[in-house]
Amino acid sequence: MNYKQENKNSTEKLQKVIANTGLGSRREIEKWIAAGRVKVNGIIATLGLRVAPDDLIAVDTKPIKQIQTNQTQKRVLLYYKPEGEICTRSDEKGRTSTVFANLPELKIGRWILIGRLDINSSGLLLLTNDGELANALMHPKTQIEREYTVRVFGNITEEKLANLRHGVLLDGKLANFEKIEKSAGDSMNQWYKVVVTEGRNRLVRRLFDSQNLQVSRLLRIRFHTITLPYTLPRGQFLELTKEKIKELEKLMSNIPSYA
Repeated sequence: MNYKQENKNSTEKLQKVIANTGLGSRREIEKWIAAGRVKVNGIIATLGLRVAPDDLIAVDTKPIKQIQTNQTQKRVLLYYKPEGEICTRSDEKGRTSTVFANLPELKIGRWILIGRLDINSSGLLLLTNDGELANALMHPKTQIEREYTVRVFGNITEEKLANLRHGVLLDGKLANFEKIEKSAGDSMNQWYKVVVTEGRNRLVRRLFDSQNLQVSRLLRIRFHTITLPYTLPRGQFLELTKEKIKELEKLMSNIPSYA
């Protein structure tokens, strides 16, 4: 074999190198390797393989550009997503703008979303150039609090609020609000602040839907200890300090594969 593994200081684990591109978590990529979907220098890779910076990696025959952890500084952006923007790199039909259009250009790598917001939602989005950090923060074991302010239409009873606190079944799995409290409104349109600790798709909307309540506005205002600044205009971003990034990195220690 022509794998350059003799000097471990110049090599990294294959699954870590691929994860750093943002394609998936280490656990997911380990499954790809075990299934024979990954090749290094044209040879099907095996679990435990270490790769050098000049090794050629391909997933499902598609070449992967390596991003070595020592090549670039770890960065995290806080972006204020407006309603109407999508959280994908492009819309095939060109109907809407994408959050990536307003971000600074990277010389190495690409911006990777830490969670998403649907097209009709707005508020705090985090993006990073570090794939491992992104995947770790989206891991269910991190149990990160995400706080939203929500305008809800419908007859909100104490029974419905109790259901949302204690849990309802969504796709056969229990889901609930860690916190739900009224913030404004006395009519059929009322504002609530809610907190969830998982990132399931459209979770906040689906929880209210389960009680025949309709979400007409949804704004994410907090992710862990990071809050949306009142002074940040919609469609603009700011860069997190090294101290804030370290706070996020500490959460990775809750996951054995990243600790």
